[in-house]
Amino acid sequence: MIWSPHVTVAAVVERQGRFLLVDELVNGRRVLNQPAGHLDDGESLVEAVIRETLEETGWSFDPAALVGIYRWRHTREGATFLRIAFCGDVTSHDPGLPLDHGIISSVWMTREQLAATPQRLRSPMVLRCINDYLAGARHSLSILSDIL
Repeated sequence: MIWSPHVTVAAVVERQGRFLLVDELVNGRRVLNQPAGHLDDGESLVEAVIRETLEETGWSFDPAALVGIYRWRHTREGATFLRIAFCGDVTSHDPGLPLDHGIISSVWMTREQLAATPQRLRSPMVLRCINDYLAGARHSLSILSDIL
């Protein structure tokens, strides 16, 4: 068996002290996550985070910087996730856009509200990305390269 991590992207979006999150149903459980998802074949990391944010929230995302790169091993499933987290702003919103399967709604929450419900976090990466963002973690998008 060949080991392969799941490469995902996530958007950290803050507006007036609240963060854009998705309320979603995963394996019968309601969880909170940043707009996030898997990198598709043939797309750049930036293209992936823009697409995932739109598909999961209806918001158009404009990435400004990298917050960090995170490796997490799901203890129950044994899968390893490599998350590339971006921060930026959302511009326009299309409330009529159908959201991805499993997404109940997008919500805006403060860090404190999110931290008060740790059992609802999809993974520990959710709060870690916000904490790093609030601590000022910003890395230039110029460190990303697509070598074709």
